[in-house]
Amino acid sequence: MTDKSSQSHTSPADSAYDGQNTLAQRLFPASADPYIRLLRLDRPIGTWLLAWPALWGLAFAYHSQLVSPNPTNDPWSAPVLFGLFLIGAFLTRSAGCVFNDIADRKIDAQVARTKERPIASGAISVKTALFILAVLLLGAALILFQMNWLTIYLGLFIIIPILIYPFMKRFTYYPQAMLALCFSWGALMGWTAVTNQIEPAGLLVTLAAFAWTMGFDTIYAHQDKQDDAVIGMKSTALKFGDATKPWLIVFYTITLVSLLIAGALVGTKVIFFTSLAMASLHASWQISTLNINNPANCLTRFRANGLFGLIILVGICLDLGMATLMSEVQ
Repeated sequence: MTDKSSQSHTSPADSAYDGQNTLAQRLFPASADPYIRLLRLDRPIGTWLLAWPALWGLAFAYHSQLVSPNPTNDPWSAPVLFGLFLIGAFLTRSAGCVFNDIADRKIDAQVARTKERPIASGAISVKTALFILAVLLLGAALILFQMNWLTIYLGLFIIIPILIYPFMKRFTYYPQAMLALCFSWGALMGWTAVTNQIEPAGLLVTLAAFAWTMGFDTIYAHQDKQDDAVIGMKSTALKFGDATKPWLIVFYTITLVSLLIAGALVGTKVIFFTSLAMASLHASWQISTLNINNPANCLTRFRANGLFGLIILVGICLDLGMATLMSEVQ
């Protein structure tokens, strides 16, 4: 579900084929290259950007269990849930990319940066792509149905925004908002997978992920604003224009403040708050050094959000580990 293309935003992060010899392309024969690019195996950043919010939600939820009078989940289930959500993020992101490329195949063929995408170029037929999509969705469904019913219902609901998203750029300057809903929903699902209920801290983590996605996909969209304008596509990059940096300050501030409050609610201590300070510095670097008229600069800042998300996750997990240790000592 993640690759915002020049006209596709489903998979922010992944520029069209540029001939790079990536690890995935070295591991598989040349004949597999169209499928590698279709699934974005050569560009894993989109999977990480989708996975981080879900893992934030999981880690925060497990932290909340330490201060809950009625914990609802066995802490030893954590490795299993983290693994399932990681696999689910990969399958969902890849499925979103395939669906996006099917929906945008005619548009992608008109744009230099995306015309070599496997479906747009004819390397993979629509029929074959639909079969691959079905397999990916089946795999994602098998993982989803390992969860509790609340999480299953949330997972089924988000299918609607995922299907709507590829078409939003034709009608609104805010397709990033629909992408942000899709990406941030994993945070709520991660929370409910542990707690089996919707609570303020889980909603705050979801809000943080929503605002973060609005920020990084706006950065990504600046790569394509000229092509988008020519063929009539819309994005927040075109809407915000020279006011992009102030808007990014708003988005990243909402992200960090929401995480700060969520952390306080679940009982995090100095380790998490230190990681949040580090993430704040990272966001400041992104915004201050961003050049919205330099596509390479935008792509670098966009990809740097993989580290931003990791910093936050590591902070929550280390704080959780320390809190667990202290609770056992006491």
